[in-house]
Amino acid sequence: MAEIKFYQSYHIGAGIKLTKKHKQLLVSCFEKPVQTAEAVLGGRAAVSTIRLKGIGPVVVKNYTRGGVIRNFNRNTYLKFSKYRCQSEYELLLFLDRLGIRVPKPIAFAYRGKFFYHAWLVTREIQNACTLVELSRQNPNSASIVMQDLARQLGILVENQIHHVDLHPGNILVDNENNLFIIDFDKARTTPQNRHKLQEKYIRRWQRAVLKHKLPAVLNNIIR
Repeated sequence: MAEIKFYQSYHIGAGIKLTKKHKQLLVSCFEKPVQTAEAVLGGRAAVSTIRLKGIGPVVVKNYTRGGVIRNFNRNTYLKFSKYRCQSEYELLLFLDRLGIRVPKPIAFAYRGKFFYHAWLVTREIQNACTLVELSRQNPNSASIVMQDLARQLGILVENQIHHVDLHPGNILVDNENNLFIIDFDKARTTPQNRHKLQEKYIRRWQRAVLKHKLPAVLNNIIR
């Protein structure tokens, strides 16, 4: 269970001990202007990478909004139950126990109470590219990775977990062809029939492949 401590104006939760220096580095990262990288099927979140002594390189995700609303409210959220960063942190821990390969969660942070900003800290997946990039550079490797994706999606479906934005841009592959599923913000368990959930995953995935004219090898999603 993550212990939440107050530091400066932030609440920071972590399952490991963070030193004062760690927290200083994280806060300096939290306070950077929000910038998102342009990429095919890029997510809404802004990310940056820093190195924490004794922990290594980590990715800091700043939760930001998508769509028209981002023109008026870029990264402020209203708290209804748990903070979004805490929910994703805890879900990543649960998914890891299920055997889903996800980024290792290190910490989460939020500032504010009812209206808040949020961040998630995960261990960096080094030497990685998106499945989009891999499919264009090495279709044979992408085909092998798709088999592992089918296995991992099967675990998600069996446990009735709905990743609401699953597409090739949210799959990272390292230089040993290990696959990682990222961006579980707003993911949830659902009482939906498993077959219907699997079909929902397939439709969302294939829609992204078609819309962005991605290589045909990515069409070999679970059936």
